[in-house]
Amino acid sequence: MKRINPDLNSLRAFVVLADSGGFRPAAEFLGLSGPALSRQIARLEDGLSTRLFDRDTRNLRLTPSGEELLALARRLLQEAGKAVEEFEAFLAARRGRVSVAGLPSITAGLLPPIIARFVAGRPNLDVCVLDALSDKVAAAVLEGRADFGLTAGASDGAGRLAFRKLLDDPFYAVAAPGGPLDDMDEVSWEDLVALPFIAMAQGTSVRALTEAATVQIGAAFEPRFEVSHLATAGALVAEGLGVSALPGLTLPVIGGASLVVRPLKAPEVTRRIGLVFLAGRTLSPAAQELIDLILRSPRDPLGHAAA
Repeated sequence: MKRINPDLNSLRAFVVLADSGGFRPAAEFLGLSGPALSRQIARLEDGLSTRLFDRDTRNLRLTPSGEELLALARRLLQEAGKAVEEFEAFLAARRGRVSVAGLPSITAGLLPPIIARFVAGRPNLDVCVLDALSDKVAAAVLEGRADFGLTAGASDGAGRLAFRKLLDDPFYAVAAPGGPLDDMDEVSWEDLVALPFIAMAQGTSVRALTEAATVQIGAAFEPRFEVSHLATAGALVAEGLGVSALPGLTLPVIGGASLVVRPLKAPEVTRRIGLVFLAGRTLSPAAQELIDLILRSPRDPLGHAAA
């Protein structure tokens, strides 16, 4: 049996002709000549191997096959129109899903106000944030689970990942009010690590840079407390159990407004924060727009996005 495969233009011409009741008004509506419309309907009937209209010099009537096709054609054209609208919304970044992988300190400290602007007025646009350590961020991008990542420092991903710097995220000394930092305008690493110290766990970018700073000044690094989560570090600092060295992006996460925060010097240590994405990969319009918004967003002196 021959496969029936009418095109949408022919079906639209058929529906317009059925609704208008005549070739002349239908042709005018479609912007076609009468003979061109007649040929289009004839090709449709030939492709379907059935007559769709009974016609004489005065009347044009649907055949039983035409009546059956009319309902189906209306439904098909409606669905096609809906599909086109949805695709146009996708291209305009009004619908879809964007997945972002990032270090928790970056996603929490940088993304919330940006995402709020991004999704405003777009109820069909979803954002998935995957919090992970640097190697897991790179893996999520490489495996396609994330459109792009936010991380500290470039990760080569065997040469498959590209890195675009956003900002330098400086380290600060933090302590509870009433503690050893109250009367200091700035703090040296040597003075800070001599105090009871709350350190992030091994494998984090913060820990790696903290250890590098202590090696640089030749100081022993013997933290009294080690934690895996920033919220825990902030809670221990707030309780007065020790001091810590944390990047500016982490301060909103740990409630830095209620803590004593001082610039950390000798040496000055910063994390290089940036976007990581799969080299040569074309992103969805929504993902690209979110990246553009991140790049355009102003950042305050502590490094996090201004609200």
